[in-house]
Amino acid sequence: MTIALPFLGVNAIVLGMKKVSATLSLVLLLAASAFAVDLTGTWNAKVEMSTGQSGAPTFVLKQEGEKLTGTYSGALGEAPIKGTVKGSDVTIDFETSGAQIHYAGKVDKDGKQIEGTVDYGGQASGKFTATKK
Repeated sequence: MTIALPFLGVNAIVLGMKKVSATLSLVLLLAASAFAVDLTGTWNAKVEMSTGQSGAPTFVLKQEGEKLTGTYSGALGEAPIKGTVKGSDVTIDFETSGAQIHYAGKVDKDGKQIEGTVDYGGQASGKFTATKK
């Protein structure tokens, strides 16, 4: 019987490790889903360029998992967009007048505001804030 006691201790340790692993997995899953926001909807943006120019484009977004699609409407006309959402990181890309436009930012925890940078095909850059309507 004294031989079985060490095995009982090993079994207890293994069971304890399984519980810790399961608990950690649950915490990580809850943390990831707690930040899961849906960016689908209309977003009004304010853009401040390094050149001193500013604009107020509108994005109509549809999110499916990590994929964003939709439209840009603003001073550059209208264009279809493609983008991604990975955690709090958001990218939006589109082409207009032969220039590749790239927005990159972070969405807040409530999913109501995105702040970041914009690059107008290497010709100009700036910062933007977009608010969900």
